[in-house]
Amino acid sequence: MASLPIDTSKFTGIICAVSPAPRVANRETGQLRVDRDTGKTVYQVGLCLMAGASADVVNVSVAGEPAGVQLGMPVAVRDLVATPWENEGRHGIAFRAAEIRPLSAPATPAGKGAGQ
Repeated sequence: MASLPIDTSKFTGIICAVSPAPRVANRETGQLRVDRDTGKTVYQVGLCLMAGASADVVNVSVAGEPAGVQLGMPVAVRDLVATPWENEGRHGIAFRAAEIRPLSAPATPAGKGAGQ
């Protein structure tokens, strides 16, 4: 199914509602989920998305540990997408972001790393 981009600039605030935790791919072995493109461990973060008088908490996956993100902290989210899914009669929406960082942290230009 198609991924739908979400314009995060329309939210009045985004706060970390559930601390980042690695996603488990296999509960029996404890193996962690790994991003196919980067090879990094996939983390899940509960984010409170606020718009006007409403707020929703959604779980967002991101490749790599979101450094410095803590419970209750305002965050910035880059390239948030929603992907509808259906599997064996169950259905929902999966959220994924390219980056989640503390709001006060400086932005990293796309494709640039530390020391480049």
